[in-house]
Amino acid sequence: MKASPALVSTAWLSSNLPSVRVVDASWYLPSMKRDAKADFAQRRIPGAVFFDIDATDDTSGLPHMLPSNGYFGKTMTELGAANDDHIVCYDASEKGLFSAARLWWMLRAFGHANASVLDGGFAAWQREDRPVEEGAPTPPQPAANTFKASLDASLVADLAMMRALVDAALGTEVQPDGAASITPAVVDARSQARFEGSVAEARPGCRSGRMPGSRNLPFDQVLSDDGTMKSVGELNAVFAAAGVGDIHGPLVGSCGSGVTASVLALALAHAGRADLMQIYDGSWAEYGTDEAQPLATGPAKG
Repeated sequence: MKASPALVSTAWLSSNLPSVRVVDASWYLPSMKRDAKADFAQRRIPGAVFFDIDATDDTSGLPHMLPSNGYFGKTMTELGAANDDHIVCYDASEKGLFSAARLWWMLRAFGHANASVLDGGFAAWQREDRPVEEGAPTPPQPAANTFKASLDASLVADLAMMRALVDAALGTEVQPDGAASITPAVVDARSQARFEGSVAEARPGCRSGRMPGSRNLPFDQVLSDDGTMKSVGELNAVFAAAGVGDIHGPLVGSCGSGVTASVLALALAHAGRADLMQIYDGSWAEYGTDEAQPLATGPAKG
């Protein structure tokens, strides 16, 4: 199945609302002091269903890790989604884009290329006075056929891979004679302060700092002031300024827990990158709590 555009406009969604499956994938950090499910129960795009990013059958203890094929397929089936549906994800963040990209990336990683994100999110939808459904939502009608999900593991980075990239950056990796490979660039979507380790991490036991050799591109830098995605030309400039000159080279996205790194993957897809960015699913929630992993702090050099 041909992939749908990474982003769709509010005007496009308004015109196509009856023929697509709309999913609210809102999720907030504790510091944001918002309840995504409660907000959805009050106001939403007409016909939308709610996807809980925190829900998973993963047993690692890390936040909202990717679930199994069966769990993800069952969840999407219960939400009424079918494999031939065009699924449009959105969130209600004040930034316009925050967590919706995580569900979009999950869908594509699980083999569902027919997925998009609403550019500007629910904030843009409301700002334009488009129809809003209020009150208790109608429970979704499960899809007649089970949603088939098959994770492409090559799109997911793990701790072992990240440690290999760190060792390569530190010059401690031993390469076989004659080996020629392109080392993926690690792009961290957290804020500059968190990346440099100048502020404490909110997660208990999580160190401050970054993976040696990684580059910093806070996710909100790919967004315009109104919460929509920047133009392709602007995105190229933003990635270049972060030290990632070739956005078509191999990239691995990381962040606090795998959510905002997906915004960078969305930006890359919008900019015409043919494949999906790998995401380090455990992200800093895993790496930062492992005392055995090398750490860097302060401004990045070079």
